Amino acid sequence: MNDAWWTGPMLANSAETLPPGHMLFEPYVYDIRTKHTDSFGSRAYMLYGLVNRFSIGMIPAIGYNKISNGPNSSGVGVGDWTLQAQYRLTEFQQGSWMPTTAILVQETFPTGKYDQLGKRPGDGMGSGTYTTTVWLNSQMYFWLPNGRILRTRFNMSESFSRSASVKGVSVYGTDDAFRGRVKPGNGFFADLAFEYSLTQRWVLAMDLTYSHNDNTRLAGMDTVDPNNVPYPQNVSSNLGSSTAFGLAPAIEYNWSPAIGVLLGTRVIFGGHNSTASVTPALAINYVY
Repeated sequence: MNDAWWTGPMLANSAETLPPGHMLFEPYVYDIRTKHTDSFGSRAYMLYGLVNRFSIGMIPAIGYNKISNGPNSSGVGVGDWTLQAQYRLTEFQQGSWMPTTAILVQETFPTGKYDQLGKRPGDGMGSGTYTTTVWLNSQMYFWLPNGRILRTRFNMSESFSRSASVKGVSVYGTDDAFRGRVKPGNGFFADLAFEYSLTQRWVLAMDLTYSHNDNTRLAGMDTVDPNNVPYPQNVSSNLGSSTAFGLAPAIEYNWSPAIGVLLGTRVIFGGHNSTASVTPALAINYVY
Protein backbone atom coordinates (compact mmCIF):
# COMPACT_ATOMS: atom_id res chain seq x y z
CA MET A 1 0.00 0.00 0.00
CA ASN A 2 2.95 2.34 0.57
CA ASP A 3 3.97 2.05 -3.10
CA ALA A 4 1.59 4.93 -3.91
CA TRP A 5 0.60 8.19 -2.22
CA TRP A 6 -2.68 9.91 -3.09
CA THR A 7 -4.51 13.24 -2.88
CA GLY A 8 -7.77 11.80 -4.27
CA PRO A 9 -9.35 12.57 -7.66
CA MET A 10 -10.88 15.96 -8.44
CA LEU A 11 -14.52 15.14 -7.59
CA ALA A 12 -15.12 11.78 -5.88
CA ASN A 13 -15.34 11.81 -2.08
CA SER A 14 -13.29 9.30 -0.13
CA ALA A 15 -15.04 6.40 1.59
CA GLU A 16 -12.38 6.48 4.32
CA THR A 17 -12.77 8.18 7.68
CA LEU A 18 -10.00 9.87 9.61
CA PRO A 19 -8.46 8.28 12.71
CA PRO A 20 -9.74 9.91 15.92
CA GLY A 21 -8.05 13.24 16.55
CA HIS A 22 -6.71 13.64 13.00
CA MET A 23 -7.67 16.39 10.54
CA LEU A 24 -7.85 16.86 6.76
CA PHE A 25 -7.70 20.26 5.07
CA GLU A 26 -8.22 20.47 1.29
CA PRO A 27 -8.85 23.92 -0.24
CA TYR A 28 -9.85 24.20 -3.91
CA VAL A 29 -9.68 27.25 -6.17
CA TYR A 30 -11.47 27.09 -9.53
CA ASP A 31 -13.07 28.97 -12.42
CA ILE A 32 -16.40 27.65 -13.77
CA ARG A 33 -16.32 28.90 -17.37
CA THR A 34 -19.55 29.03 -19.39
CA LYS A 35 -20.45 30.95 -22.55
CA HIS A 36 -20.91 34.35 -20.90
CA THR A 37 -19.66 33.86 -17.31
CA ASP A 38 -16.54 33.09 -15.33
CA SER A 39 -17.51 31.98 -11.82
CA PHE A 40 -14.34 32.17 -9.75
CA GLY A 41 -14.62 30.32 -6.47
CA SER A 42 -12.98 28.58 -3.57
CA ARG A 43 -14.26 25.83 -1.31
CA ALA A 44 -12.36 24.03 1.41
CA TYR A 45 -12.96 20.55 2.83
CA MET A 46 -12.23 20.65 6.56
CA LEU A 47 -12.68 17.20 8.15
CA TYR A 48 -11.99 15.81 11.63
CA GLY A 49 -11.89 12.22 12.92
CA LEU A 50 -14.25 12.33 15.89
CA VAL A 51 -14.23 8.64 16.91
CA ASN A 52 -13.27 5.38 15.20
CA ARG A 53 -15.08 5.05 11.83
CA PHE A 54 -16.76 8.46 12.17
CA SER A 55 -15.63 11.80 10.70
CA ILE A 56 -17.32 15.19 10.74
CA GLY A 57 -16.56 18.31 8.75
CA MET A 58 -17.59 21.48 7.00
CA ILE A 59 -17.21 22.92 3.50
CA PRO A 60 -17.16 26.74 3.37
CA ALA A 61 -17.43 28.39 -0.06
CA ILE A 62 -16.88 31.85 -1.53
CA GLY A 63 -17.14 33.14 -5.10
CA TYR A 64 -17.10 35.98 -7.61
CA ASN A 65 -18.91 36.13 -10.99
CA LYS A 66 -17.45 37.89 -14.02
CA ILE A 67 -20.17 38.35 -16.67
CA SER A 68 -19.44 39.34 -20.26
CA ASN A 69 -22.93 40.65 -21.11
CA GLY A 70 -23.81 42.32 -17.80
CA PRO A 71 -22.46 43.71 -14.53
CA ASN A 72 -20.01 41.59 -12.54
CA SER A 73 -20.50 40.69 -8.90
CA SER A 74 -20.17 43.69 -6.62
CA GLY A 75 -17.48 41.81 -4.70
CA VAL A 76 -16.42 38.42 -3.38
CA GLY A 77 -19.48 36.78 -1.85
CA VAL A 78 -20.23 33.88 0.45
CA GLY A 79 -21.72 30.77 -1.12
CA ASP A 80 -23.82 28.05 0.50
CA TRP A 81 -21.90 26.29 3.28
CA THR A 82 -22.14 22.58 4.08
CA LEU A 83 -21.81 20.46 7.24
CA GLN A 84 -21.24 16.74 6.91
CA ALA A 85 -20.83 13.47 8.83
CA GLN A 86 -19.48 10.18 7.45
CA TYR A 87 -19.62 6.68 8.98
CA ARG A 88 -17.41 3.93 7.55
CA LEU A 89 -19.20 0.61 7.11
CA THR A 90 -16.38 -1.62 5.80
CA GLU A 91 -12.66 -1.22 5.14
CA PHE A 92 -10.59 -2.68 2.31
CA GLN A 93 -7.92 -5.20 3.27
CA GLN A 94 -5.13 -6.14 0.87
CA GLY A 95 -5.98 -9.44 -0.82
CA SER A 96 -9.72 -9.00 -0.24
CA TRP A 97 -12.50 -8.09 -2.68
CA MET A 98 -14.45 -6.13 -0.07
CA PRO A 99 -14.15 -2.38 -0.78
CA THR A 100 -14.14 0.40 1.75
CA THR A 101 -17.71 1.70 2.00
CA ALA A 102 -19.29 4.57 3.92
CA ILE A 103 -22.50 6.52 4.39
CA LEU A 104 -22.09 10.29 4.11
CA VAL A 105 -24.78 12.79 5.09
CA GLN A 106 -24.43 16.47 4.16
CA GLU A 107 -26.60 19.45 5.08
CA THR A 108 -26.17 22.56 2.94
CA PHE A 109 -27.29 25.87 4.44
CA PRO A 110 -28.55 28.86 2.37
CA THR A 111 -25.76 31.23 3.40
CA GLY A 112 -25.23 32.55 -0.14
CA LYS A 113 -27.19 35.43 -1.60
CA TYR A 114 -29.81 34.24 -4.09
CA ASP A 115 -32.64 36.84 -4.39
CA GLN A 116 -33.20 40.62 -4.17
CA LEU A 117 -30.21 40.96 -6.49
CA GLY A 118 -31.46 44.17 -8.17
CA LYS A 119 -29.30 45.21 -11.08
CA ARG A 120 -26.53 42.74 -10.15
CA PRO A 121 -27.73 39.17 -10.75
CA GLY A 122 -24.06 38.22 -10.65
CA ASP A 123 -24.20 38.61 -6.87
CA GLY A 124 -26.21 35.36 -6.71
CA MET A 125 -23.98 32.77 -5.01
CA GLY A 126 -26.51 30.36 -3.46
CA SER A 127 -29.75 28.46 -3.88
CA GLY A 128 -31.73 29.87 -0.94
CA THR A 129 -32.77 26.37 0.19
CA TYR A 130 -31.75 23.91 2.88
CA THR A 131 -30.56 20.76 1.11
CA THR A 132 -29.90 17.32 2.56
CA THR A 133 -27.67 14.97 0.54
CA VAL A 134 -27.17 11.29 1.32
CA TRP A 135 -24.18 9.50 -0.23
CA LEU A 136 -23.05 5.90 -0.56
CA ASN A 137 -19.29 6.00 -1.13
CA SER A 138 -16.97 3.12 -2.01
CA GLN A 139 -13.24 2.72 -2.65
CA MET A 140 -11.17 -0.22 -3.96
CA TYR A 141 -7.53 -0.99 -4.85
CA PHE A 142 -6.23 -3.16 -7.69
CA TRP A 143 -2.62 -4.28 -8.31
CA LEU A 144 -1.90 -4.22 -12.06
CA PRO A 145 0.45 -6.62 -13.90
CA ASN A 146 3.19 -3.95 -13.97
CA GLY A 147 3.10 -3.70 -10.16
CA ARG A 148 1.44 -0.28 -10.03
CA ILE A 149 -1.76 0.37 -8.06
CA LEU A 150 -5.10 1.45 -9.51
CA ARG A 151 -7.47 2.98 -6.96
CA THR A 152 -11.14 3.30 -7.85
CA ARG A 153 -14.07 5.10 -6.27
CA PHE A 154 -17.76 4.78 -7.04
CA ASN A 155 -20.13 7.19 -5.28
CA MET A 156 -23.87 7.82 -5.60
CA SER A 157 -26.00 10.48 -3.93
CA GLU A 158 -29.55 11.77 -3.70
CA SER A 159 -30.32 15.38 -2.69
CA PHE A 160 -33.54 16.70 -1.18
CA SER A 161 -34.21 20.47 -1.04
CA ARG A 162 -36.83 22.34 0.95
CA SER A 163 -38.78 25.25 -0.53
CA ALA A 164 -37.72 28.88 -0.08
CA SER A 165 -39.23 32.32 -0.52
CA VAL A 166 -38.06 34.37 -3.50
CA LYS A 167 -38.25 38.16 -3.83
CA GLY A 168 -37.24 40.13 -6.89
CA VAL A 169 -34.36 39.28 -9.20
CA SER A 170 -32.96 35.87 -8.27
CA VAL A 171 -30.76 33.02 -9.45
CA TYR A 172 -34.01 31.40 -10.68
CA GLY A 173 -34.50 34.02 -13.41
CA THR A 174 -37.30 35.97 -11.71
CA ASP A 175 -37.72 39.73 -12.26
CA ASP A 176 -37.77 42.59 -9.77
CA ALA A 177 -41.55 42.44 -9.26
CA PHE A 178 -41.76 38.74 -8.39
CA ARG A 179 -42.82 37.56 -4.93
CA GLY A 180 -43.26 33.85 -4.34
CA ARG A 181 -41.60 30.54 -3.52
CA VAL A 182 -39.31 28.05 -5.23
CA LYS A 183 -39.12 24.28 -4.73
CA PRO A 184 -36.08 22.64 -6.37
CA GLY A 185 -36.52 19.03 -7.44
CA ASN A 186 -34.53 16.14 -6.06
CA GLY A 187 -31.06 15.57 -7.49
CA PHE A 188 -29.21 12.33 -8.29
CA PHE A 189 -25.45 12.20 -8.84
CA ALA A 190 -23.07 9.33 -9.65
CA ASP A 191 -19.27 9.43 -9.93
CA LEU A 192 -16.91 6.67 -11.09
CA ALA A 193 -13.28 7.67 -10.50
CA PHE A 194 -9.92 6.09 -11.30
CA GLU A 195 -6.43 6.90 -9.99
CA TYR A 196 -3.38 5.29 -11.58
CA SER A 197 -0.11 5.50 -9.65
CA LEU A 198 2.61 6.27 -12.18
CA THR A 199 5.16 6.34 -9.35
CA GLN A 200 4.91 6.64 -5.60
CA ARG A 201 4.48 10.43 -5.90
CA TRP A 202 2.81 10.94 -9.30
CA VAL A 203 -0.79 9.87 -9.97
CA LEU A 204 -3.12 10.25 -12.97
CA ALA A 205 -6.82 10.62 -12.09
CA MET A 206 -10.15 10.67 -13.93
CA ASP A 207 -13.75 11.21 -12.79
CA LEU A 208 -16.74 10.19 -14.95
CA THR A 209 -19.99 11.76 -13.72
CA TYR A 210 -23.73 11.66 -14.34
CA SER A 211 -26.30 13.98 -12.78
CA HIS A 212 -30.06 14.35 -13.01
CA ASN A 213 -32.16 17.03 -11.34
CA ASP A 214 -35.94 16.86 -11.16
CA ASN A 215 -38.17 19.77 -12.09
CA THR A 216 -37.84 23.03 -10.12
CA ARG A 217 -41.15 24.80 -9.56
CA LEU A 218 -41.76 28.54 -9.09
CA ALA A 219 -45.08 29.93 -7.86
CA GLY A 220 -46.10 33.41 -6.72
CA MET A 221 -47.23 36.86 -7.83
CA ASP A 222 -45.69 39.17 -10.37
CA THR A 223 -46.49 42.73 -11.44
CA VAL A 224 -46.81 43.37 -15.14
CA ASP A 225 -47.36 46.78 -16.72
CA PRO A 226 -49.37 46.71 -19.95
CA ASN A 227 -50.33 50.24 -20.97
CA ASN A 228 -48.56 51.56 -17.85
CA VAL A 229 -51.22 50.10 -15.55
CA PRO A 230 -49.53 47.75 -13.08
CA TYR A 231 -51.53 44.91 -11.58
CA PRO A 232 -50.67 41.65 -9.77
CA GLN A 233 -50.68 38.42 -11.73
CA ASN A 234 -50.40 34.83 -10.55
CA VAL A 235 -47.23 33.18 -11.78
CA SER A 236 -46.59 29.44 -11.88
CA SER A 237 -43.74 27.98 -13.90
CA ASN A 238 -41.65 24.86 -14.16
CA LEU A 239 -37.96 25.20 -14.91
CA GLY A 240 -37.87 21.58 -16.03
CA SER A 241 -35.65 18.63 -15.23
CA SER A 242 -32.03 18.47 -16.35
CA THR A 243 -29.43 15.83 -17.14
CA ALA A 244 -25.69 16.22 -17.63
CA PHE A 245 -22.60 14.10 -18.17
CA GLY A 246 -19.08 15.13 -17.24
CA LEU A 247 -15.47 14.10 -16.87
CA ALA A 248 -12.57 15.48 -14.86
CA PRO A 249 -9.00 14.50 -15.76
CA ALA A 250 -6.36 15.48 -13.21
CA ILE A 251 -2.77 14.93 -12.19
CA GLU A 252 -1.61 14.56 -8.59
CA TYR A 253 1.82 15.09 -7.03
CA ASN A 254 2.46 14.01 -3.44
CA TRP A 255 5.41 15.28 -1.44
CA SER A 256 4.62 12.75 1.30
CA PRO A 257 1.70 10.53 2.42
CA ALA A 258 0.35 13.60 4.25
CA ILE A 259 0.48 16.39 1.67
CA GLY A 260 -0.12 16.60 -2.06
CA VAL A 261 -1.39 18.87 -4.83
CA LEU A 262 -3.94 18.26 -7.60
CA LEU A 263 -4.36 20.09 -10.91
CA GLY A 264 -7.36 19.18 -13.03
CA THR A 265 -10.23 20.31 -15.24
CA ARG A 266 -13.90 19.36 -14.97
CA VAL A 267 -15.83 19.34 -18.26
CA ILE A 268 -19.64 19.28 -18.19
CA PHE A 269 -21.26 18.45 -21.50
CA GLY A 270 -24.46 20.31 -22.27
CA GLY A 271 -27.13 17.65 -21.82
CA HIS A 272 -30.90 18.05 -21.47
CA ASN A 273 -31.70 21.51 -20.07
CA SER A 274 -28.15 21.95 -18.75
CA THR A 275 -25.28 24.33 -19.46
CA ALA A 276 -21.91 23.19 -20.78
CA SER A 277 -18.93 24.35 -18.72
CA VAL A 278 -15.19 23.93 -18.31
CA THR A 279 -13.72 24.28 -14.82
CA PRO A 280 -9.95 24.30 -14.26
CA ALA A 281 -9.12 23.76 -10.59
CA LEU A 282 -6.18 23.53 -8.19
CA ALA A 283 -6.30 21.84 -4.79
CA ILE A 284 -3.92 21.09 -1.94
CA ASN A 285 -4.60 18.09 0.31
CA TYR A 286 -3.11 18.03 3.81
CA VAL A 287 -3.75 15.39 6.48
CA TYR A 288 -2.53 15.89 10.04
